[in-house]
Amino acid sequence: MTERGGFEALDTCVHCGFCLQACPTFLATGDEADSPRGRIDLMRALEAGELAPDDPALRLHLDRCLGCRGCEPVCPSGVGYGRGIEAARALLATRRRPSALARAALWALTSPGTSRIVYALARMLRASGIPRRLAGWGRFRFAMGMLAATQPGKDGERRGKTAKVPRKTSPVARRPSPSSPVLLFRGCVMDGLFAHVHDATVRTLGVNGWAVREVPGQVCCGALHAHAGLREEARRLARANVAAFGDGAEPIVVNSAGCGAMLKEYGHLVDAAGFAARVRDVTEVLAAGGGPRPGAPVDVQVAYDPPCHLLHAQRIADEPLRVLAAIPVLRVVSFADAAQCCGSAGLFTLLEPAMSRAVLAPKLASLRTAAPQVVATGNPGCVMQLGAGLAASGVTAAVRHPVELLDESYRAAGYYA
Repeated sequence: MTERGGFEALDTCVHCGFCLQACPTFLATGDEADSPRGRIDLMRALEAGELAPDDPALRLHLDRCLGCRGCEPVCPSGVGYGRGIEAARALLATRRRPSALARAALWALTSPGTSRIVYALARMLRASGIPRRLAGWGRFRFAMGMLAATQPGKDGERRGKTAKVPRKTSPVARRPSPSSPVLLFRGCVMDGLFAHVHDATVRTLGVNGWAVREVPGQVCCGALHAHAGLREEARRLARANVAAFGDGAEPIVVNSAGCGAMLKEYGHLVDAAGFAARVRDVTEVLAAGGGPRPGAPVDVQVAYDPPCHLLHAQRIADEPLRVLAAIPVLRVVSFADAAQCCGSAGLFTLLEPAMSRAVLAPKLASLRTAAPQVVATGNPGCVMQLGAGLAASGVTAAVRHPVELLDESYRAAGYYA
């Protein structure tokens, strides 16, 4: 942490332009001001006082940044664009609070008391089947599609088949006794709408020798607050999580790419170097030591869509594929635009729907060509965005976390008997 609050991460930019073709908003608009290079010029002017925080053009182009950080891996100068955009948004927030819609979403999704009620009502609505029937384009129908996409998978839902391992070769007897402890980070959206992914995480880690322990007192990771410029709120949440998880050495397992990226970067907010070093994506843990134990065959064609905050922010590319490779017969198909952002980006899909859909469009076109039965991705926002887009486009592919597929394979293999 420095007195410049993160703007110093932009200093190494030499305006080479390598970032342009990696930026989904620049590809959507062709406007230099909607590129990382253009936004860095704007952010430098903001820090220097050459542009006022209430300048409408400045706000327009910074608000339209997804924060996907796709520009960072291709930058030869190592520009920390993600830190810079958060610093700029924090400065903007000192002059103008986030919109009423953004504040309402944060209150509903992340405040402990309110969010429990909101998520309970959302699960009831989801169970009714109404969101699935209403899914489509338009703000309301797309939101219904997003909620429908959080529905846990059911046996037989996909066209693929799962074959059980014959009893005489069942690997139940070879299941290790979990002995190595790990701590599970539950988060807010994941715990509220994706508890089934947490359950699958616990089961699959157990099969691979990890004993998952619950951690009371943990709270939202603060990523949505940091992206909205609410740095003090994010810092408060970071302190609470660092205190809750303590000073032990156990790995902290995260199954949400956005949360994982935030937790690994707590050092920019608070004194949390030891904490951040313990954070691991669930696929990192499963893929360690030769990869996860093989399960039973799952005859399905899967397109893997890497979440931006897993691929670009955490630089995790191979581990999710190694998890999928542990499932016999399963076929992973490649498709164009897989490394591009889906347009979810936390609250972005709610606050900037037009740009969000424009970014999503080429990915949907590529998925229609690839024709997978399942799209696998490791972030809740991506699951919801892709699920809603596929439903609105009439594509029947389901969207699942990679751990859910491994869990299905393990169940068929008899590991949980």
